[in-house]
This record gives sequence, C-alpha cells and structure tokens, in this order.
Amino acid sequence: MRPTGRDGQPAYKRIQNVIRQRIETGQLKPGDVVDSERELAMLHKVSLMTARHALVDLAREGIVERRRGAGTFVAPPKIHFNKLMSYTEQMSSRGLMAQSKLVSSGVLDDEPDIAARLSLSATTHLTMIERVRKAGDEPLALESCYLSAQEFPGLVAASLERGSLFSTLENRYGVELAYADEEIDATAADPKTAELLAVPRGSPLLRMRQLIYTNKGKAVIYVLGLYRSGRHTLLIRRFR
Repeated sequence: MRPTGRDGQPAYKRIQNVIRQRIETGQLKPGDVVDSERELAMLHKVSLMTARHALVDLAREGIVERRRGAGTFVAPPKIHFNKLMSYTEQMSSRGLMAQSKLVSSGVLDDEPDIAARLSLSATTHLTMIERVRKAGDEPLALESCYLSAQEFPGLVAASLERGSLFSTLENRYGVELAYADEEIDATAADPKTAELLAVPRGSPLLRMRQLIYTNKGKAVIYVLGLYRSGRHTLLIRRFR
C-alpha cells in the first residue's frame, strides 16, 4: 500500500505537486537541479522508494530528466501534439506559464490559398495574427493564425498577448472548437524566423499547417506554426 497524507493523496503525488509548483512559479527553471531521491525522502518524510516513484513518473511525463551519475534536472519545455489544445492549455499541462509576443496583426485581402482552405471566396478579408509563443522567456514557436474577418469582427483589437485565441473564440464569439487536420514537415529557419526564435539561420524547424474545425464541422482557423524542433514531441497511441 502506498503511503498517503492527511488529505488521502498518495505521498508521491504530493511530492510531484511541490516540484510542479516550483517549476510553474519559476523557482526551478529548465536545466536546474531537482532535489535527489534522498533529499526528497528526508524533506517529505517518506521512503526512498516513494521519492524515486515521484521522480520516475515526472521523468516519464517529460517534466524532469534523470541523468545517470549526474542527478535529476528540470527538462526543457516540450509540447505534445496528440490532443487539440490551445497554447495556453499546452503550457499549463507542462506546469509552465504561457507567454506571447504579438509580432503583427491586421486584415488581409490577398490570401486566396488560405481562404480556399477555410472554404471562403478568394477575395475574403482575413484577420491575421502573428505571435511568438514563449514559455518563460524562451521563444518556442512562431505562429500565424488566419480567420474570416467578417465572421470574427473586432478580433484584431482583442488582447491576445496574454489571452488564449481558443478562449476568445469560445467566450466572445460562441465558437466551440472540436478537432483539427494537420500537416507536419520539416523546414529551415529563414532570417526573420531565426531572429524571432533566437536560433541560428537555417536551423531545423518543425512546420505545422493546422486547419481547426468547430463541432459543426466548419473550418474556422488556419494556423501556420514554426516550432523549435528540439522542444517538441509528437506522441501517437496506436491500437490494433
């Protein structure tokens, strides 16, 4: 039987929650050393096995890295693409605070290919929002989102540096997002992207073209994302 606290929560879960909170509040940053099994056992008054269980689970989730002979360290943030989530939700699931920097925004009328993906006429005005997505102070991705300007009036004026586009669409426009079709390939960082993501020119990037649909099957958002390849993991569960 696993030891539990007064709240009935397993002791290893309590240890994990403490570590997650320290990462989320910035007390522990990527690359920082996490307390050893022995230190955690003494601090939380649990067995070495319980402390080891806590760290092994966090390592399995990709939150920490256990290096043989060196110790346990906070892992670089990684995004898992197997579930449709906003960037804010993705970062929250990793115990990190999402941040964005608005690069540019406006209304375009000369993007026929993107309009076609959204099943709109070639001359449809599109709202474009380009943002650098960050975790802490580290830039992770450059995302450009395109939506119908007519269907979402006033969206450019919405505050999206701190807020979530998904939440804005759901709460302000009553849109319920349901699923996405994605195309993923590799590309190299051009000079502008390299500068915004703080990587050398020509660095490998993960490129995602994402078409997001509502629960009624209508395509409403086209996203072109360029992601630092060393910060992302694609998890796929296959069934037979």
